[in-house]
Amino acid sequence: MKVTEIFDYKLLKFLLVGIVNTLFGAGLMFLLYNIFNCTYWMSSICNYIFGGILSFFLNKYFTFKSSKKSLKEVILFIATLILCYLIAYVFAKWAIYHIFVAQTEKIKDNIAMLCGMFIYTGLNYIFQRLIVFNTNSKGEK
Repeated sequence: MKVTEIFDYKLLKFLLVGIVNTLFGAGLMFLLYNIFNCTYWMSSICNYIFGGILSFFLNKYFTFKSSKKSLKEVILFIATLILCYLIAYVFAKWAIYHIFVAQTEKIKDNIAMLCGMFIYTGLNYIFQRLIVFNTNSKGEK
Protein backbone atom coordinates (compact mmCIF):
# COMPACT_ATOMS: atom_id res chain seq x y z
CA MET A 1 0.00 0.00 0.00
CA LYS A 2 1.32 3.41 -1.01
CA VAL A 3 1.44 6.30 1.44
CA THR A 4 -0.95 8.26 -0.81
CA GLU A 5 -3.52 5.46 -0.49
CA ILE A 6 -3.61 5.98 3.28
CA PHE A 7 -4.81 9.57 2.82
CA ASP A 8 -8.17 9.04 1.13
CA TYR A 9 -11.90 9.08 1.93
CA LYS A 10 -11.40 6.32 4.52
CA LEU A 11 -9.22 8.71 6.50
CA LEU A 12 -12.03 11.28 6.46
CA LYS A 13 -14.52 8.67 7.64
CA PHE A 14 -12.05 7.55 10.31
CA LEU A 15 -11.73 11.15 11.49
CA LEU A 16 -15.54 11.51 11.65
CA VAL A 17 -15.75 8.34 13.71
CA GLY A 18 -12.89 9.73 15.78
CA ILE A 19 -14.83 12.90 16.52
CA VAL A 20 -17.81 10.89 17.78
CA ASN A 21 -15.54 8.54 19.68
CA THR A 22 -13.53 11.43 21.14
CA LEU A 23 -16.59 13.24 22.39
CA PHE A 24 -17.75 10.06 24.06
CA GLY A 25 -14.41 8.68 25.31
CA ALA A 26 -12.66 11.91 26.23
CA GLY A 27 -15.77 13.14 27.96
CA LEU A 28 -15.82 9.96 30.02
CA MET A 29 -12.05 10.09 30.69
CA PHE A 30 -11.93 13.72 31.88
CA LEU A 31 -15.15 13.28 33.87
CA LEU A 32 -13.73 10.25 35.68
CA TYR A 33 -10.40 11.98 36.35
CA ASN A 34 -11.56 15.47 37.30
CA ILE A 35 -14.98 14.88 38.85
CA PHE A 36 -14.80 11.35 40.23
CA ASN A 37 -11.07 11.54 41.13
CA CYS A 38 -10.14 8.32 39.36
CA THR A 39 -6.46 7.84 38.60
CA TYR A 40 -4.78 8.78 35.32
CA TRP A 41 -4.57 5.11 34.32
CA MET A 42 -8.12 4.18 35.34
CA SER A 43 -9.60 7.21 33.56
CA SER A 44 -7.68 6.70 30.33
CA ILE A 45 -8.25 2.92 30.31
CA CYS A 46 -12.02 3.40 30.69
CA ASN A 47 -11.90 5.79 27.75
CA TYR A 48 -10.34 3.13 25.55
CA ILE A 49 -12.35 0.17 26.75
CA PHE A 50 -15.71 1.84 26.14
CA GLY A 51 -14.48 3.97 23.26
CA GLY A 52 -12.85 0.90 21.73
CA ILE A 53 -16.13 -0.97 21.59
CA LEU A 54 -17.83 1.97 19.91
CA SER A 55 -14.86 2.46 17.58
CA PHE A 56 -14.79 -1.18 16.49
CA PHE A 57 -18.36 -1.18 15.24
CA LEU A 58 -18.24 2.28 13.67
CA ASN A 59 -14.94 1.61 11.89
CA LYS A 60 -15.82 -1.93 10.87
CA TYR A 61 -19.13 -1.06 9.24
CA PHE A 62 -18.85 2.65 8.39
CA THR A 63 -15.18 3.47 7.78
CA PHE A 64 -13.70 0.29 6.38
CA LYS A 65 -16.95 -1.48 5.35
CA SER A 66 -15.74 -4.85 6.54
CA SER A 67 -18.42 -7.53 6.27
CA LYS A 68 -16.12 -10.28 7.46
CA LYS A 69 -17.22 -12.15 10.58
CA SER A 70 -13.90 -13.06 12.07
CA LEU A 71 -12.52 -13.69 15.52
CA LYS A 72 -9.09 -12.84 14.08
CA GLU A 73 -10.37 -9.35 13.19
CA VAL A 74 -11.63 -8.81 16.75
CA ILE A 75 -8.37 -10.07 18.26
CA LEU A 76 -6.30 -7.86 15.94
CA PHE A 77 -8.51 -4.89 16.81
CA ILE A 78 -8.10 -5.46 20.55
CA ALA A 79 -4.34 -5.98 20.17
CA THR A 80 -4.14 -2.76 18.15
CA LEU A 81 -6.06 -0.82 20.80
CA ILE A 82 -3.80 -2.13 23.55
CA LEU A 83 -0.59 -1.46 21.62
CA CYS A 84 -1.67 2.05 20.59
CA TYR A 85 -2.84 2.80 24.13
CA LEU A 86 0.43 1.69 25.70
CA ILE A 87 2.61 3.55 23.22
CA ALA A 88 0.52 6.74 23.30
CA TYR A 89 -0.21 7.07 27.00
CA VAL A 90 3.09 5.83 28.40
CA PHE A 91 5.02 8.09 26.02
CA ALA A 92 2.70 11.08 26.61
CA LYS A 93 2.94 10.80 30.38
CA TRP A 94 6.72 10.37 30.27
CA ALA A 95 7.19 13.31 27.87
CA ILE A 96 4.82 15.71 29.64
CA TYR A 97 6.31 14.94 33.05
CA HIS A 98 9.75 15.79 31.65
CA ILE A 99 8.60 18.95 29.86
CA PHE A 100 6.29 20.42 32.51
CA VAL A 101 8.37 19.60 35.57
CA ALA A 102 7.14 22.58 37.64
CA GLN A 103 3.42 21.95 37.10
CA THR A 104 1.14 20.07 39.46
CA GLU A 105 0.41 16.40 38.90
CA LYS A 106 -3.19 17.22 37.94
CA ILE A 107 -2.10 19.67 35.23
CA LYS A 108 0.55 17.29 33.88
CA ASP A 109 -1.90 14.38 33.82
CA ASN A 110 -4.54 16.41 31.95
CA ILE A 111 -1.98 17.56 29.37
CA ALA A 112 -0.63 14.01 29.05
CA MET A 113 -4.13 12.61 28.51
CA LEU A 114 -4.80 15.20 25.82
CA CYS A 115 -1.48 14.47 24.07
CA GLY A 116 -2.04 10.73 24.44
CA MET A 117 -5.36 11.08 22.61
CA PHE A 118 -3.67 12.60 19.56
CA ILE A 119 -0.83 10.08 19.49
CA TYR A 120 -3.29 7.22 19.96
CA THR A 121 -5.53 8.44 17.12
CA GLY A 122 -2.70 8.57 14.60
CA LEU A 123 -1.30 5.18 15.54
CA ASN A 124 -4.74 3.61 15.71
CA TYR A 125 -5.67 4.74 12.19
CA ILE A 126 -2.45 3.40 10.72
CA PHE A 127 -2.77 0.02 12.47
CA GLN A 128 -6.48 -0.39 11.73
CA ARG A 129 -6.03 0.60 8.10
CA LEU A 130 -2.96 -1.53 7.45
CA ILE A 131 -3.55 -4.51 9.74
CA VAL A 132 -7.05 -4.94 11.17
CA PHE A 133 -9.29 -3.91 8.28
CA ASN A 134 -6.70 -4.12 5.51
CA THR A 135 -8.23 -4.74 2.11
CA ASN A 136 -6.65 -4.66 -1.29
CA SER A 137 -8.04 -2.62 -4.17
CA LYS A 138 -10.63 -5.36 -4.88
CA GLY A 139 -11.92 -5.20 -1.30
CA GLU A 140 -10.37 -8.53 -0.35
CA LYS A 141 -8.56 -9.09 2.90
